Amino acid sequence: MSKWVIEDLEDGLRLSYKLNSILASTQSKFQQVDVCDTVPFGRILIIDGLIQSAQLDEYIYHECLVHPAMLAHATGAKRVFIGGGGEGSTAREVLRHKSVEKCVMVDIDGDVVDFCKAHLPENKEAFADPRLELIIDDCKVQLEQAKEKFDVIIMDLDDPLEGGPCYWLYCKEFYDMCKSKLNPGGILVTQASGAGVKQYKAVLSPVLNTLKQAFPACRAYKEAIYSFADEWGFVIAHSDPKTATITPEEVDRRIAARVNGSLEFLDGESHTGIYALSKKMRRDLQEETRVLSRDKPAVFLQHTQGVSKYTKDSDASESTDAAKRQKVA
Repeated sequence: MSKWVIEDLEDGLRLSYKLNSILASTQSKFQQVDVCDTVPFGRILIIDGLIQSAQLDEYIYHECLVHPAMLAHATGAKRVFIGGGGEGSTAREVLRHKSVEKCVMVDIDGDVVDFCKAHLPENKEAFADPRLELIIDDCKVQLEQAKEKFDVIIMDLDDPLEGGPCYWLYCKEFYDMCKSKLNPGGILVTQASGAGVKQYKAVLSPVLNTLKQAFPACRAYKEAIYSFADEWGFVIAHSDPKTATITPEEVDRRIAARVNGSLEFLDGESHTGIYALSKKMRRDLQEETRVLSRDKPAVFLQHTQGVSKYTKDSDASESTDAAKRQKVA
């Protein structure tokens, strides 16, 4: 009998994928973490029952998260702060930039970081890079206490799960503090959850509007992530509006001059494409009025279980609600 992982994405919509094996599992103070080998996605990292990255397409997510902000910086970022990013892929992409002298990565869950070091060999060089300073702590605390400012801040956080470690890090109070920690011309970028036709209003839209209250120029962008079964959203915020626009030709020129190795997804043409939002989505984002704060955060409610508990020896037609998510704006 085949073993399947089943995620109930919403009422009436279920994602099922075939599991070859569970390679490793651990329960940290905050999260259940699993590395599995699957038929459609290859090796995947699962946290709290949901795919965080897949061997098949993690490069798309991480290139989209990192390089638009790094390339937008006028002179090349020297100091970069990463909030979250425990698997190491975000740091890997940052450290490809020749200008980077220091990359501070702060993740609250040391067990997850150690687990990923042991089971995700593609990021071994990033963790060993002397430019990387890895701190296990609350990224908000570390950023508040930082004596030196940064050129780029990258928030590679979990979605704002109720009771999770990132619950308050999508709010105006946090973004105001982040702006104060940027050098002139500095840029912040954050992942902003699902950006498909039914999902972008839940987190992406209010996150964009919240950042607009703190920064003079902000843009949303998105790209399809196959293993997430959706398009995924990001928001970039510029302290200097002059850095918010960059031509495809300049993107290609900066990649050639600044980045070690060859990017697999991002170039001038695809950089233009990720900002090409639909007419309706642009209108909805423009009309957004919600501002996230400690009193009014965006919240995902989730039932959390490990992979060993939500896999079933069955065909994909059997039902389970073990990874069911409810989105509440």
